[in-house]
Amino acid sequence: MSRWPPNCRLDLRKMKTARNTFVGSLLGLRATFHRNGAGQRCSTDAAPLRSELFSVDQMEVHGKALASSHDLCRQRATDHILARLAENEDLLIEACELLTAAVRAERRITPAGEWLLDNFYLIEEQIRAARRHLPKGYSRELPRLRNGPSAGLPRAYDIALETIAHGDGRVDPEALSRFVAA
Repeated sequence: MSRWPPNCRLDLRKMKTARNTFVGSLLGLRATFHRNGAGQRCSTDAAPLRSELFSVDQMEVHGKALASSHDLCRQRATDHILARLAENEDLLIEACELLTAAVRAERRITPAGEWLLDNFYLIEEQIRAARRHLPKGYSRELPRLRNGPSAGLPRAYDIALETIAHGDGRVDPEALSRFVAA
């Protein structure tokens, strides 16, 4: 059974938004976001994952450079993956609730907000799959990095970050395959 309130899946195209301005809705949403403390939690996270956009060939070269810079440590660390998944799920639910409130107040929301409301069930499916396939303690067994910005984290995490940052948030199967192989 879904934890998600059924009223979050609204047909946004049927909502009236003409009375409120885009700026007004953003200000209201921002105020609600900060009042609930979500703004502070999000603002303490790392900068957005953006870097120079790489072609498939450049990703392969970058993969080789990254592999040579990775120094692995042998000590086991605490398992944070499932806890982080739960934190991210809570933030996404809160964002959906704020967006739903904005829609009910007949405020405009961004296309990304519409997408989140319309497709949250897809995100829920991925969260359930991650919980099912990543047993507690799983990340303790993964190779960890000794130094660099991802020190102490699983090497796979750094590889994922680099893939996202240099792919503009898109994951191209060929580029990923060549990057990981390199």
